[in-house]
Amino acid sequence: MQRHAARLRGPLLPDRFRCLGAMLFLAVVGLSGAAQAEEPPITSLQDAACRAEAKAKVFAVPDPLNLGLREIGKQLYFGCMKRSPHAAHHSKKKRRHRRR
Repeated sequence: MQRHAARLRGPLLPDRFRCLGAMLFLAVVGLSGAAQAEEPPITSLQDAACRAEAKAKVFAVPDPLNLGLREIGKQLYFGCMKRSPHAAHHSKKKRRHRRR
């Protein structure tokens, strides 16, 4: 009868493996929550598009200076924001101002 009861409870794992699995699960959940908390809220469509582009390209860009994924992502994001049509529109407006 005890064999039957053991099958109902599932596989018997040593306590250290259960504890390790629980700690790993909590660490992954904690790190994913911390990464999401650091991102500021999306402010515009351009911001959302540039974030998506940076996330898509961050692993494809070579890193010869060993900057890290976060810094490469920032460079991709700000490069996208600079080349946006909205930023070009503002620079053209500034050139059209009359001089006195």
